[in-house]
Amino acid sequence: MNDNLTILIGKAIAASRNAYVPYSNYRVGAALLSKDGDVYTGCNVENSAYPAGICAERTAIVKAVSEGVKDFKTIVVATKNGGSPCGICRQVMSEFALDMRVVMVNFEGNIVLDTTVDELLPHSFGKEKLDIVE
Repeated sequence: MNDNLTILIGKAIAASRNAYVPYSNYRVGAALLSKDGDVYTGCNVENSAYPAGICAERTAIVKAVSEGVKDFKTIVVATKNGGSPCGICRQVMSEFALDMRVVMVNFEGNIVLDTTVDELLPHSFGKEKLDIVE
């Protein structure tokens, strides 16, 4: 395993420890690597009004975008059992990088799946489908 991936896995697992999960008790951490080499982490934050919660993947992406970064290379998602990103997270990831590597790991750091956004969300709906004049 390359050193960058090892670092991302460690950061994703560490981020999961900050999760606020009083309802599901399902901690998720994410570490997002930009094409510039910067890393943005995120954890899931639940809310008693369930739709108001946010997933770890989207937290990391929103942090990066809020800093002006929109080009991503890899995201590592850590859960106790190597769970996969939800549909909303897949759609948000597709907005920025269909070719982005997505690595799912468990809390022991074992890779459960190593894939891409495009493989997770085939036939995605994106901005190219909209009639937008730039």
